[in-house]
Amino acid sequence: MKTKHLLLMPLILVAVVAAAQMKNPMVGGHEMLPTRNIIQNAVNSSDHTTLVAAVKAAGLMDTLEGPGPFTVFAPTNEAFNKLPAGTVANLLKPENKPTLVKILTYHVVAGRLSAADIEKQIKEGHGSAELTTVEGGKLWATMHGKHILLKDEKGGTAKVTIPNVFQSNGVIHVIDSVLMPN
Repeated sequence: MKTKHLLLMPLILVAVVAAAQMKNPMVGGHEMLPTRNIIQNAVNSSDHTTLVAAVKAAGLMDTLEGPGPFTVFAPTNEAFNKLPAGTVANLLKPENKPTLVKILTYHVVAGRLSAADIEKQIKEGHGSAELTTVEGGKLWATMHGKHILLKDEKGGTAKVTIPNVFQSNGVIHVIDSVLMPN
């Protein structure tokens, strides 16, 4: 009986080490759990408080808690801070809700696209992949070194800084700039 347990010890050790190496991504100082939906994880990220406030103001909480799947390119607070002074406060006003909804849904693509999926589309597109957003606009993905770079309809760019934050209803890719539709 003791011999049997001793033989199992290396297998148990390998399983424990493998589990420890498969950590969930950390975003905004908090672990993002794949069992939670996009909103449940986003509200826990201290880097995404502006995005969460905008999603609430736009009335999109229920949608992003829904089954999806969604691919969300999630700008950080720092990304929103790059916008001209007063832009975020102005967008959060009730009378600007249609514009806010348009901007936020421009950051969402239907389906669950991992970084590998996007990179495959870039290769198939000979260096560029065109993504159609839920808003109806287009984003263009290219590679910049090892990073995915997104270009919006106005010529602005955002780099994916944390890819593949998987959720129960999709995936989030953290980006360093706010993307703007036409």
